[in-house]
This record gives sequence, C-alpha cells and structure tokens, in this order.
Amino acid sequence: MTQVTPQDILDFWFSDATEAHWFVRSDDLDQQIKQRFSAVYEQAVEGDLAHWKNDAKSALALTIIFDQFPRNMFRGDPKAFASDPLACALSKYALEHDYDMAVDEKARQFFYLPLMHSEVIEDQEQCVKLYKALGNDFALGFAREHRDIVEEFGRFPHRNAVLGRKNTPEETEFLKTHTGF
Repeated sequence: MTQVTPQDILDFWFSDATEAHWFVRSDDLDQQIKQRFSAVYEQAVEGDLAHWKNDAKSALALTIIFDQFPRNMFRGDPKAFASDPLACALSKYALEHDYDMAVDEKARQFFYLPLMHSEVIEDQEQCVKLYKALGNDFALGFAREHRDIVEEFGRFPHRNAVLGRKNTPEETEFLKTHTGF
C-alpha cells in the first residue's frame, strides 16, 4: 500500500477539479475520495496520524480528512458525522497554534468549517467571528445561517433522519423549507 502524505491530501483537495465540487453534491467526487482516501481516513480516526497535527499544512490535511472526507465518503450515513468531534478538536488546536494564519485564505476556511459543522453554540459563535475576521461575506452568511439554526434548535434538524433522531414539531416545520446544506 502506498503511503498517503499530507501533501497528497492537499494537492487533491485544492485541485481545480475538486474545488469545483467542494460545496455541491458530486457522486463522482464521493467515489474518488472513497477509493483514494478511505484507508487514510481509517488510519486517522484510529489515531495513527496524530503526528500530523504538529505543523500547519499537515494539520490542515488531517482536518480535511476528519471533516470533509466523511461527508463525501459516507453521505446519507451516520458515519458522515462520526469524526466531527475529532475535526472540531483539531480545529481548536490549530487555532490555538495560529495554524490558520500560516495558510492562505482559501485553505484557512477548512480550519473553520469543523466549527460550522458543530452542534455546540459556542463553536458556532467562534466560527462566525472567524469568518467575520476573514472578510469573506459569502462564507460569513453560511456561518451565520448555521449558527442561527443551532441557536434555535440546539442541533441541525436536517441531520435527524440520518442520525435516527426524532424531529420536534418545530423542526418538522423548519424542514419543509430548509432541506440542509
């Protein structure tokens, strides 16, 4: 088995072909990630790549593995969110070590996205502050929308079905007009 490096992850994720599908569903991209990176994902969640957190670019690659890859590899399955706590913890570690300032603005947002994906309101508030400081109004709008949902419901209702959670009546009403991200 060929060893995947942090640079392999970054080269793939920041390629023009992949970037075009970052925030849109692509079955082809989902399959590519699953085929190329499922083994490295398993290594990461087992803790075998913990040393990647020791520098900004490797930590960024590990954050993408924990936060972005499972959303593609396990779309529609609870496992899509299973490594969110790892992603969030790594994001906070990276921020404490100013890793976000060691990468360009396009890459920086991937240190912030685990906070946007968190169902903890304090993480959401921090995410909004980070995007505000970044000056990306488009992404800031999404950060605020995520925060507002967690503020209102304490969670993301569009995850309920996948995670086997029962909707409240308010969530059922909300889901009539908001199907998710």
